[in-house]
Amino acid sequence: MRKKARAVPEWLNSPLWAAPHPSPAPPDPYGADLAPPPPAPVPPPPPSYAEAVGGAGRRGEGDEEDEAGALLRAHLLADFKSALSKKVVNMGELRRLACLGVPDGGAGVRPVVWKYVQLLLGYLPTDHALWPLELQKKRSQYSVYKEEFLANPSEKLRRIEESKLSKKKELNVERTGLLPRSEVNNEEHPLSSGKSSLWNQYFQESEILEQIDRDVKRTHPDMPFFTVKSNQESLRRILIIFSKLNPSIRYVQGMNEVLAPLFYVFKNDPDSSNSAAAEADTYFCFVELLSGFRDNYCKHLDNSNVGIRSTLSKLSQLLKRHDEELWRHMEVTTKVYPQYYAFRWITLLLTMEFSFNVCIHIWDAILGDPEGPADTLLRICCAMLILVRKRLLAGDFTANIQLLQHYPATNIDHLLHIANRLRGTVAS
Repeated sequence: MRKKARAVPEWLNSPLWAAPHPSPAPPDPYGADLAPPPPAPVPPPPPSYAEAVGGAGRRGEGDEEDEAGALLRAHLLADFKSALSKKVVNMGELRRLACLGVPDGGAGVRPVVWKYVQLLLGYLPTDHALWPLELQKKRSQYSVYKEEFLANPSEKLRRIEESKLSKKKELNVERTGLLPRSEVNNEEHPLSSGKSSLWNQYFQESEILEQIDRDVKRTHPDMPFFTVKSNQESLRRILIIFSKLNPSIRYVQGMNEVLAPLFYVFKNDPDSSNSAAAEADTYFCFVELLSGFRDNYCKHLDNSNVGIRSTLSKLSQLLKRHDEELWRHMEVTTKVYPQYYAFRWITLLLTMEFSFNVCIHIWDAILGDPEGPADTLLRICCAMLILVRKRLLAGDFTANIQLLQHYPATNIDHLLHIANRLRGTVAS
């Protein structure tokens, strides 16, 4: 007996989500003025993105800011400042505000919120009084990393030799009064192939360093900020240090795209002392952020129950749970599986699917959501599919692949609204 398909959730029964009639072709319903569906009475969903920030610069290019939107953003900004000014910050309150998005022109609020939201991952303590000490400690640690991991073998060997000579000099002068001779062993020779040879390690890492250099130069070349030499050098240093401190992952092509929004936000902090230390702060926040996604970058875990294929499977299950009709058309009828389109969505945290400014606002939700970045990202990916379901249901394999690999401009308020409606449903 054929199993009866699960009923489509009530909130998906709106004609907004229905498959289009074959003829005539309906107009694209995803314009800038499309309002989110009304929230269900129980439980009430979080306020929509538009209600929180007024939608300026987020609904669609060219939308004018209205007085109501400006007023809502001003209230939200005041709420952020109030939450961050408390001696011990209420994380529940800050998470609630952060997942709504940080309003533009926030006078340095977003850099603080992004660093502080990283408390979810262990960057800043809840006690406001401890921030200066913690930041000083982290920034000093990063300086040590730069000295240790960015020096070339000649410089490292020179330091080692100076240390040895200093000790020998003291010893020999005391005993014989003679100065010691400097000796070079085989491991210190540039042509040494020994595993402990600094030169051998340096040449083995050269391929990764070259890839990092290429990717850094390709990072948002249309934005003047990322073409500044000093900013490129900061990105390069962060990625090199990360690759050396994380040998199981090292550097994976595209990590520069994930790093870029963090560095951009921290470097543009109005507080000059924070802006000057943006490289160090970015490094630690980058590490904390990737800690929740690191299994997606480990090739040896690809086929495990925690690797990228498992993550793609969770997205498939999430879509099937909320829209079985669309799931069946995608994966049974047209054979469009998540690995064909969502691999980049997930590994690059949507940085390549939207404009840079829109990506910043989506990251407000990803970093601030109480469910954590990984689950929130999957909900947003599922919402992206639901938002274009009419076009997907009408498309074949080629059309749907092209649509999802070049995701169309959409109503970001609506996207995050739908993602909120999927809250609490990502499989563990």
